[in-house]
Amino acid sequence: MAEVTQVPLQPVKKGSLAKVWLGVALAVVLGGGLAWLTVPAGVSVTEITPGVGPYPGKSDVVIVNYVGKLADGGKIFDQGKNVPIPLGQGTIGGFAEGLVKMQKGGKYTLEIPAEKAYGAEPQTNPATGEEVIPANSDLTFEIDLLEFMSEADFQRRMQMMQQLQQMQQGQGAAPGGAPGAAPATPPTQ
Repeated sequence: MAEVTQVPLQPVKKGSLAKVWLGVALAVVLGGGLAWLTVPAGVSVTEITPGVGPYPGKSDVVIVNYVGKLADGGKIFDQGKNVPIPLGQGTIGGFAEGLVKMQKGGKYTLEIPAEKAYGAEPQTNPATGEEVIPANSDLTFEIDLLEFMSEADFQRRMQMMQQLQQMQQGQGAAPGGAPGAAPATPPTQ
């Protein structure tokens, strides 16, 4: 018959169990922190055609051509040409965050996760009430960055254009030749 060697168990020291649980809790917290750091943190900008020069600042106005699509199927929900977009106000956070990573003359694809877009709020067309962007939708934009300038410079240019239009209306003709015709205005964000 085989003999089994017996190993006597040592008594657990007072407080050791608490140290074990503290170590387990610390490992869980560190693991959660590491997992949080590896999650993609924001928008993704992919350069299609390189731009040149400096990057726009967070308080600049950018002029862009864009096509906005739902990431989960490519349905176009918005598009515009020569659209001025003030980065400091009225722009979804992910859009502004991506635009400051682009250069003048470049073409880019901008992917915005739902948390940095509209989140849990669905977006509707104000004229029809139709849902355009479902809640929690990731968005993809194709963007041509045409120009950017400071907010003050943009305001000066807009005032000069308004004065020019008023002068032309006073002469009886608007740009394009038709007397009294209203000038085209770019769509707004």
